[in-house]
Amino acid sequence: MRIYQEADYEAMSRRAANLISAEVIRRPDCVLGLATGSTPIGTYKQLTVWNQRGDFSFKEVRTVNLDEYKGLPPTHDQSYRYFMQTNFFDHIDIDVANTYVPDGLAADPDAECARYDELVRSLGYADLQLLGLGRNGHIGFNEPCGSYVKETHVVDLTQSTIDANARFFASADDVPRQALTMGIGCIMAARRVLLIASGADKADAVYNAFCGPITPACPASILQLHNDMVLVGDKAALSKLVAAGVAVCG
Repeated sequence: MRIYQEADYEAMSRRAANLISAEVIRRPDCVLGLATGSTPIGTYKQLTVWNQRGDFSFKEVRTVNLDEYKGLPPTHDQSYRYFMQTNFFDHIDIDVANTYVPDGLAADPDAECARYDELVRSLGYADLQLLGLGRNGHIGFNEPCGSYVKETHVVDLTQSTIDANARFFASADDVPRQALTMGIGCIMAARRVLLIASGADKADAVYNAFCGPITPACPASILQLHNDMVLVGDKAALSKLVAAGVAVCG
């Protein structure tokens, strides 16, 4: 595992964008696994700047998103399809037909999960999977539980996740209670995993994920077993790793 410590959120975002753009330049038709939430917004903004400047193209890239809220249409301003469009896809030269997000309105959510698993498998899984990290150690919407779930599945969101996402909705009551999420198997099948973390409120989660035991009680801890894992964080998020003596690159 490689760990990059950056001074702040902006530097973290640039480092992550550099790693993603290098993948696109090296393999123009690569498959990118993408994440939502506040943490990757800076990364998407930096990639947009470089793409619009002509440094590289997303025309042949295919993307698979980690998750989607159950019950939200793609036009809802808090759906993850809407997030990806407004924060990234609408501003770059990607073919939107090659961007995939689970269908939160599927009449049969279990069938949709199976369909999405097959889609990701048919693409050969992600060449690079971008991840954020929940305060409770979740990746995608794989919440702390008694066992890892390999396949894409419907998950009940924990109260801590609902509380963390409430800032994006009018109230906590408006946050969906379920989501469709890519399973641990699909995430771990990616050729490379890039996890980004920012802020002191993520320091415990980062420490538990990479210094603690491998356990589904901290879903991100499974990443310790990935053979090409990159962690990029700012000083605040990595503070407890550094205090524990974990070697980082500056």
